Amino acid sequence: MELFPLFNSIRIAIISTIAVFFLGIFSAYYISRANRLVKGFLDVILTLPLVLPPTVVGYLIIRALGPNHPVGIFFQDLFGIKLILVWWSAIFATMIVSFPLMYRTARGAFESFDETLAYSGQTLGLSNAFIFWRIRMPYCRQGILAGTVLAFARALGEFGATIMVAGYIPGKTATIATTVYHFWRINNDEMAMRWVLINIAISAVALIAINIFEKRNLTIRTKNAS
Repeated sequence: MELFPLFNSIRIAIISTIAVFFLGIFSAYYISRANRLVKGFLDVILTLPLVLPPTVVGYLIIRALGPNHPVGIFFQDLFGIKLILVWWSAIFATMIVSFPLMYRTARGAFESFDETLAYSGQTLGLSNAFIFWRIRMPYCRQGILAGTVLAFARALGEFGATIMVAGYIPGKTATIATTVYHFWRINNDEMAMRWVLINIAISAVALIAINIFEKRNLTIRTKNAS
């Protein structure tokens, strides 16, 4: 049993999760502080991939990065790099489809933050960066952690956009999701089920880990409060 789809899926999910972690936090923080009109407009734009069919997302990526379009031509001519039908093209797809989960969860966490804590820090002469990383982020960590795990799980299981922009090339672009589809298409139910169980196991471990972390934090808070 070739394990490349497992390795490829995990590296794609990790890279895209790291990217959407910082992009999602940055976007959520500033948009949560924007006025209602700006917040409403940007919220629609950034959340749109959550409700669009993955094939639509994949098509738009191809239109933007394909070899017959300006960005794709630029990278091909200048660097000799293809942006479509290579393993890293799946990163673009997984970032776009998983970003709304990170953004929405982080924004909800930031909006629930008690701003009096930030004001108190400012009166003590603390910098905005210190307040953000040492006060705001720890306060919102459960929501941010939940968004990170959800984004990772979504990236790990992404299929529609990935199959369009990266395809299924064994040993090169294959992921768990595209491998399941491949084996189902050739009526190899045994191998398809193996990869399904692997995907379920990884996702379950991630969810169990976040539950343990949340219980641990709750226990620590309870002890500190007492």
